[in-house]
Amino acid sequence: MRRSPPVIMAMVAGLLLAGCGRSEPEQVARGTPPPFETLEARPETAQAEQVWDGVVEAINQATVSAQTSGRVVELPYDVNDTVPEGAVIVRFTDVEQKSAKSRAQAQIASAQAAYDEAQASYKRIAEVYARQLVAKAQLDQEQARRDAAKAALEAARAQLREVGQQMDYTVVRAPYSGIVTERYVQIGESVQPGQPLMSGVSLSDLRVSVQIPQSAIGPIRAQQSADILLDGNGGRRARASKVTVFPYADPATHTFTVRLELPGDDTGLYPGMTVKAAFATGAVERLSVPVGALVERGELIGLYIVDGARVSLRQVRIGQRHDDRVEVLAGLAGGERYATDPAAAAHWLSAQRHADAAQ
Repeated sequence: MRRSPPVIMAMVAGLLLAGCGRSEPEQVARGTPPPFETLEARPETAQAEQVWDGVVEAINQATVSAQTSGRVVELPYDVNDTVPEGAVIVRFTDVEQKSAKSRAQAQIASAQAAYDEAQASYKRIAEVYARQLVAKAQLDQEQARRDAAKAALEAARAQLREVGQQMDYTVVRAPYSGIVTERYVQIGESVQPGQPLMSGVSLSDLRVSVQIPQSAIGPIRAQQSADILLDGNGGRRARASKVTVFPYADPATHTFTVRLELPGDDTGLYPGMTVKAAFATGAVERLSVPVGALVERGELIGLYIVDGARVSLRQVRIGQRHDDRVEVLAGLAGGERYATDPAAAAHWLSAQRHADAAQ
């Protein structure tokens, strides 16, 4: 089998690497400067960071328990259902509570009648005593009876308030909007006070818990600033509204827990997810380029380097992304120029090689 000359193989490889979208590149005169925009790589002062993995947690997560006895008659929500704040999540029978309320109301009526009679009797005795027709002991006796009747009336009213609270306990409402994670009872089941009913978490208030090794906690504690990388590579970031470094380490792992409070509820994160957190540790000089200037061909990431009229695709190693820019760790030196439009640079490189091959 006849092998192709090396120069032909190099041309084919160059065309594939450039990824030109046009089938017939235009002729380019040797030495013609490229017409597309280029930028000079310059070191810039930026924030030094340490990136660690964390776990998203819900700030509001609770298990609701029964506060009265009864039989479950309604369960409007199940596991994984979204529940608005104040919605009924469990309803019990209230037969016993209604009976207790009727008894309490009857006791109030009886106590009110006894108090009214004692008050009237006391007033009569007081008027007679004022004319010095009865002894002081009799007046004191009527006053004591009136005070006892008043105390019994207040006790009956307190009993009614307690019964009313027990009736309120037969309807359990969601303390905040969120998602049901566990349900511990079924319809028809009898429950007692203290028995767990449902568990849920709120998605509106989240935080991230990060375990930081003892050797790295110093700069993090000093800076007290961190970003949550919402997409994993730094393209979308959310600045932590509060950074809390726990003042003690785990004796088993020798790590410190750092808690980051997330702002708002539009982060796209959910409890239990893992997420990367970038902690500020100081300042550093680095090279960064626009994300749009990078070229990705499989596992290859590169930049089109422009040196006068020559254009070449060079592989680079990138670091953390910061919004629309990304750090270049290797493959690019300060002072070198690179193309900001990879498509235009690819077409120019293809046309350049086509012109060289035609000569």
